[in-house]
Amino acid sequence: MLISPSVLNSNLGRLSEEISKVEGVADLIHLDVMDNHFVPNLSFGLPVVAGVIAQTSLPVDVHLMIDDPDRWAPAYGEAGAYSVTFHIEAAKDPLTLSKNISATGARVAAALKPGTDLDSLDGLIEHLDMILIMTVEPGFGGQAFMYDMMPKITRARELSGAQMWIEVDGGVSQNTITDCKEAGANVFVAGSCVYSNPDPAQVVRDLKALVE
Repeated sequence: MLISPSVLNSNLGRLSEEISKVEGVADLIHLDVMDNHFVPNLSFGLPVVAGVIAQTSLPVDVHLMIDDPDRWAPAYGEAGAYSVTFHIEAAKDPLTLSKNISATGARVAAALKPGTDLDSLDGLIEHLDMILIMTVEPGFGGQAFMYDMMPKITRARELSGAQMWIEVDGGVSQNTITDCKEAGANVFVAGSCVYSNPDPAQVVRDLKALVE
């Protein structure tokens, strides 16, 4: 069971300092790349992600909420990202894209919006290392957790087998993480609940204790 704190709702002006608060307790660090096209929000891009990769001891879990990931996603693997997630809704050729990301040495993941059916991964699952199930609409932190996504998590586990990483992103907190685990998830992105607390590291410890 892995905890991947998202920095989206942290103080992005002090990003390195914010990430350092969870080093030593988190398993990954989750970076949301948003282009204001695929989602109605803008965050940061490759230069910032590359800077984080160079500075942190944590494996970097990159979530690309962008148009044309076929063009842009492999560069994040080349920059040293541990995992690169693209949205299945945005990819023109998901199979080729998965192979191109894998060729960089990064883990490959596909994300699905709440309204996207798992059938969209037909023929692709065997080429993935992780499936990301969104439990909020992508684009903004702090949204309410969508409990109706629990059957989708369970189905993703059934389709992919025991070795697949199933990541849940959106509204994950002390109140929802055990539901996600019971549904079949084993990687948990937690943003607002971690960075809204004055002691982010303790929140990560609390989350880990709930799923171990």
